[in-house]
Amino acid sequence: MKALRQNILRQIIDDSAEPVVVADINSTDWPVVLCNPALEALAGKATIHGQPFADVVEKLFDRTLAIEISEAVRARLESIIPVEIGNREFLLVLKPLVSPGGAEAEFFVGYLRDVAAAAGAVEAEVHQALTNAKRRLRHLSREDPVTGLLNARAFRDVLDHDWSVARREKSSLSLVAFTVDEFDKYLEVFGRHAADSCLRRVAGAIRRCLKRASDVAARIDGGQGNRLVVLSHSGDEPLVREFASRIATSVRELGLHHPRSGAGRFVTVSYQVTVKEVGEKKLNAAEFLDSVLS
Repeated sequence: MKALRQNILRQIIDDSAEPVVVADINSTDWPVVLCNPALEALAGKATIHGQPFADVVEKLFDRTLAIEISEAVRARLESIIPVEIGNREFLLVLKPLVSPGGAEAEFFVGYLRDVAAAAGAVEAEVHQALTNAKRRLRHLSREDPVTGLLNARAFRDVLDHDWSVARREKSSLSLVAFTVDEFDKYLEVFGRHAADSCLRRVAGAIRRCLKRASDVAARIDGGQGNRLVVLSHSGDEPLVREFASRIATSVRELGLHHPRSGAGRFVTVSYQVTVKEVGEKKLNAAEFLDSVLS
């Protein structure tokens, strides 16, 4: 059976009563390439086509859910997530789309199924799908258990993918590496549990400062358990430095007491900003990260 032409596919999506969106996940920021009137109606007739998928999700729902959905997309994970828009409850179904003969997903489709419409005959099936999706997410093991950020393995996977996209599009990537100042002294004074709590609070401050859901933060334990890293698609170094400075200020404003700190007896972070035009040198993603962390 021949693949449906894009214009036919567009007609099918447009005629669907369920809100539908398709994003190109092999391009920077995952731009929306197809969406139907039902989705545009939910978004208040806002322009959807061409917008970053994570931004669209954030506007429809909230930032926390946008981050969760972004993680599912990055992991190429089929998921069903309960969501609410206004007073209506939906199931957001996310599925990777693989072209015939393709090795991995190039697009992601998301559609909203009205929970009320899904009741009755398919209720048990929907329940089971939700349970399975949650189980897959739990077993994904992509989070650092202390900070809740991505762990090193998951972060390297994300960086590899984004590096490939940036190389193809001849764009830039930025890494900001944060180090908690005099963390060893904090650990000596308060012990491991308090130190973990400190890292968790610092990670929370970083997460709140992320510009969009496509920004990624991780804890990289390469002999320094206090090293936290943020990946951004921005190539504007002054803006990235301003972003890093804002995070450092947010950490200082947490007011976490550090009696042996030389920076005013509060927990602070230092940072290193590296902006790289991918493809300008023969460098791979792993070498880029290692050069920043060394």
